[in-house]
Amino acid sequence: MILGVALDGPSPVVVAVGDGAPPSAAIRACVAVDLDGTPRAPVAAIRVGGLCPPVLRPVADPGVATIVRGGHSLTGRPLAPLDTAAVREFAAGCGLSDFAVTATGSPMLADHELAVAAIVAAEVPGAEITLSYEFGRPGLREREAHAIRNAALGPEAGRIADRVTRELPGVPVYFARTGSGLVSAHYFRRYPRACDLGGTTSLRRGRAALAAAGGATPFEVIAPGSEDLVAAAYGAALARPEAQVERIVQARGRAELDRALQDARDEALTRVVSAGAAPGFARIAETTVNPLSYLPDGFYRVRVTAEGATP
Repeated sequence: MILGVALDGPSPVVVAVGDGAPPSAAIRACVAVDLDGTPRAPVAAIRVGGLCPPVLRPVADPGVATIVRGGHSLTGRPLAPLDTAAVREFAAGCGLSDFAVTATGSPMLADHELAVAAIVAAEVPGAEITLSYEFGRPGLREREAHAIRNAALGPEAGRIADRVTRELPGVPVYFARTGSGLVSAHYFRRYPRACDLGGTTSLRRGRAALAAAGGATPFEVIAPGSEDLVAAAYGAALARPEAQVERIVQARGRAELDRALQDARDEALTRVVSAGAAPGFARIAETTVNPLSYLPDGFYRVRVTAEGATP
């Protein structure tokens, strides 16, 4: 039996899909929640790159932001050495523990983001650090906005996950992703940005499934609520673990491109297992490869989606 849980109302709505066993016997609980409007933590945002006009500087609201020297071009060429002293000074003096790090060129080469993360971890024990390259977008400001939002949502995502797991002891908990799929509670704590509109996504899926059922109700309502919340809870229960990897890769021929694609697929499979899929049941669902016309020949934007079944 699978529990679907919707959290966007005044109280949780729970539906049970399956054999009618008690909630404590559920094999998993799938949670639908939108994170829009939830409290955001102040973020210390670090951009690694060159100087820019004030209007283009990083913004962390609430929080503080800085730019330090370093970064790479989208072809992987170093633009400047990383200013490790500036990173260390900012991390030690900002007074915050949630960090978002964005370096120019990191979708191609993430070395400077990883180096900044190591410095921050040494200066601020227990810091939570989001790296923009994990979101894969080639545009600096888009990646930066995603990283800052992910870091800002982290503490509240942790509280939400704690509350659900406390209410359902012993039941594996998953959260609905934006767009499609599920992630484990552990993954949700680390990458809440992936679940920003999990409630809205689940509502669409639930409505479509109920319409296809022709008026039948293929679940039991345990904790009632509005029709939309019930549909969202049901939609969450229908999803399966999913993860995506997006990278910019350089390949001088078909053999190099095939190796890069295999690396991306391996990373996507690893990530979907981290998101809660059983290792033996993870598979590649989609691979997209697009040449980048604004870069020299041999550069591609690769996006891989992996999905799987829960244990």
